[in-house]
Amino acid sequence: QLQLVESGGGLVQPGGSLRLSCAASGFRFDHFAIAWFRQAPGKEREGLSCISSSGTVINYQESVKGRFTISRDNAMNTGYLQMDSLEPGDTAVYYCAAGLADNWCVLSAPNYNSWGRGTQVTVSS
Repeated sequence: QLQLVESGGGLVQPGGSLRLSCAASGFRFDHFAIAWFRQAPGKEREGLSCISSSGTVINYQESVKGRFTISRDNAMNTGYLQMDSLEPGDTAVYYCAAGLADNWCVLSAPNYNSWGRGTQVTVSS
């Protein structure tokens, strides 16, 4: 299990960009898949993107494909989510998650046993 802390959330105008970071504490970061989820008020939690332990396998939810980019820096024990062309519908609490996986990932919450506390992203004029 890793300890995860998200940062980089805030208020941004529609069409703007935001970069979220997920700092991990603990050993064997390069054995964990990293994923980003979000939850808006009144809506269920949804998986946005995941990246495998080596960074070679990446999956995106269709609604964010082409706008969001997931990445990781294993030397820094950090995952990232670059969000471009943000829309009001992207407003939510964003969570990073980690789960042990041998170079694969899926956008399914049960696969992740380490979670950050979340960071608020608000897209508004």
